[in-house]
Amino acid sequence: MRRLLLCADDFAFSSEVSAVIAELATQGKLNATSCMAIMPGWAEDSALLRDVPEHVEVGIHLVLTGEVPLTDLGELTENGTLPDIDPLARRAARGDLPLAGIAREITAQFDRFIDALGRPPAFVDGHQHCHALPGVREIMLAETVRRAPQAWVRDCVDGVFAMLARPFAGKAIGSAWHSRGLRSAAAAHGLSCNDSFAGHYDFAGDYADIFPKFLRAPGERHLVMCHPGAGMRSGDGIAAARIVEAAALSELRIIQLAAKHGLAFPG
Repeated sequence: MRRLLLCADDFAFSSEVSAVIAELATQGKLNATSCMAIMPGWAEDSALLRDVPEHVEVGIHLVLTGEVPLTDLGELTENGTLPDIDPLARRAARGDLPLAGIAREITAQFDRFIDALGRPPAFVDGHQHCHALPGVREIMLAETVRRAPQAWVRDCVDGVFAMLARPFAGKAIGSAWHSRGLRSAAAAHGLSCNDSFAGHYDFAGDYADIFPKFLRAPGERHLVMCHPGAGMRSGDGIAAARIVEAAALSELRIIQLAAKHGLAFPG
């Protein structure tokens, strides 16, 4: 049977976000979470993951945007902070990224993840899908093979008709375009990927109404990203949406919704 992977991104973004994600996982509302090991509170927040059910997959959410890096990335940062995704993507497209420095940073983030949990990540992805950028993806795949050879890698590519069947197809197609070729590159390294991908929306509106539409036209391993949370961390442009998502996911009958689309959840 096809499987739904419902993944809460941004664990460790803040203590409030981490607490909400851990609670939803404990309630059986999530079966994956992607962790920002770069964050100052990661080591403390990671303790919350000890009590989540064993079937919940815990992955690493590599961060190359918007936060303070663990290593010295020099001219890539401004006032010590990593750039936004758009300038990063433009530099990647030009082949103008400090790849040696990025490799050291990705290694450091893997180190922090493994040091806190005592095990490698179950999967690998990136904040704002930075892991799929040209240059970065090759580093990410090599580090994954070295540190977590059993892990799978998030692929944002899906079939055109599948993306058109869901809301905010333009966003989905944009993510797919930037991720093109990632699945075959992962396979060349002996790594697998999810088969389909959803979860794009404008971080507004009725999430409980939007969510079931993410389940349309699933693949065998259908990955849906979400961003539940709480709190109002400074600079968080989706803080209000996190609260709405958390409330909706807590109430939604996800097992039944998944079954309507031939998807097993949570296992």
